Amino acid sequence: MFFAIKAPSKQQTKGGLMAKTNEKQKNVEVEKEIAFDCLAVTKVDVWPFKEGADMGHMKGYAQVVLNEQMVLRGLRVMDGEYGLFVSYPNDPFFKGEDYRNIYNPITRKLREHIENCVLEKYQAAVAA
Repeated sequence: MFFAIKAPSKQQTKGGLMAKTNEKQKNVEVEKEIAFDCLAVTKVDVWPFKEGADMGHMKGYAQVVLNEQMVLRGLRVMDGEYGLFVSYPNDPFFKGEDYRNIYNPITRKLREHIENCVLEKYQAAVAA
């Protein structure tokens, strides 16, 4: 069985294919932006520790719900050298010298979004 291959016209090779390629690239960029926008913190629960309890640098626990579909439990509010930050749970069975997180956000934007939501809620809980 043989298939005939039709050669593209000059219009398809220069303008048509370039326009299709540019359109595909724009669609991919839009899909990437939409993909991040679909992850939103919909609920934050924070449990700050009392002032008397000596827990070292740990100031409280937090739980985050993303899009009312996924729960991130075991987040810790920590007091570090440069202020408060959110720490993610570590794998207790990891046999290396360093710690390995069970889960963590890949993009900086998402990490900052989660951290800002948790720390705002923590500050409000401490002030109350």
